[in-house]
Amino acid sequence: MIVSTSALLDFFLKTRTHTETICKPLQIEDYVVQPIADVSPPKWHLGHTTWFFEDFILKKYKSDYKEFNKQFAFVFNSYYESMGARVVRTDRGNLSRPTVGEVYAYRKYVTSALAKLLQENDSLTELKELIEIGIHHEKQHQELLLTDIKYILGNNPLQPLYSENFNEYQPISNTPKWLPVKEGVYKIGHNDSGFCYDNELGRHNVFLSEYQISSELVTNAEYLKFIEDDGYNQVLLWHSEGWDWIEENNIFAPQYWQNQDGEWYCYQLNGVQKLDLQAPVTHISYYEAFAFAQWKGLRLPTEFEWEIAQSKFDWGQRWEWTESAYLPYPNYTKAPGALGEYNGKFMVSQKTLRGGSVATSDNHTRATYRNFFHPQLRWQFTGLRLAR
Repeated sequence: MIVSTSALLDFFLKTRTHTETICKPLQIEDYVVQPIADVSPPKWHLGHTTWFFEDFILKKYKSDYKEFNKQFAFVFNSYYESMGARVVRTDRGNLSRPTVGEVYAYRKYVTSALAKLLQENDSLTELKELIEIGIHHEKQHQELLLTDIKYILGNNPLQPLYSENFNEYQPISNTPKWLPVKEGVYKIGHNDSGFCYDNELGRHNVFLSEYQISSELVTNAEYLKFIEDDGYNQVLLWHSEGWDWIEENNIFAPQYWQNQDGEWYCYQLNGVQKLDLQAPVTHISYYEAFAFAQWKGLRLPTEFEWEIAQSKFDWGQRWEWTESAYLPYPNYTKAPGALGEYNGKFMVSQKTLRGGSVATSDNHTRATYRNFFHPQLRWQFTGLRLAR
């Protein structure tokens, strides 16, 4: 928990500014596009992160607060059923109004009101905790915003670049090594005074058999060998659901890969580039990560194996698929009220990812952070690390 009011205020203001900085390279037409249900328009992200502060904090703690626009709660609520009616997720791209200008005015209005509220009530611990949650909620949306922008531009027939200065990776030049971990009982979960989400709590013991984990992420070069060995057509490598998914969707390579006259290229935020074989592979589903591990005669680590070993290797370039289902820890309890919908309601039919990615904002991820997505999704910067 951040104790200093000035530090929390600074953290809040920098976070709000960074969201808008992410949007600076966009043209006005880019703000409203929604190619698929999983991708939200940039304008919606700008509004939703603002609504979160307004509805969860300002309305609760400021008795004379006047909403910027009473219709915005309906427009910018995401999945909080207990907070009232909302626009259906698939219809977010239909919102030509409110305008981009109105949304930025909404952001300025709420940012100013919340900053003033914090300064006037700097002794309220509960208020500070909610603001900190709101900050990290916005940081989550910064990552989603950047990956959604990539999907929007990367699926435009013209494949325009987002920014020629955006570098998506650091090449992997080290030879992978197997890092051993001894059999034993280990502690899992968050255990310090810093911020965490409720899904990281419930620190508990797990027993791990002896295992080894790779020091490096899988690279494009390694994954290309899987493709060249016809890995996408070897049914025995795939889960049944994964096989159905690649057949129904004609999947033959990671998302954004393009084969032009026998040469592989990929769309990146700095435009279409020749495939860098030393880059960590990205934009793959859990199904693809599993099949690749099977092809190698290896496996994915569990999220517990990853957490115990993570101090032995560098991480943060790619969200890393694990073999673990996204489930509650022992003694997990949802937060009271609408905030209880934040994580707990999604603990079914999803896989856990660990680490972070090039799109993750500063001061957001940590060794116990648990991300989660359905196994077929790959628009995020997802990769893999092998274990045995």
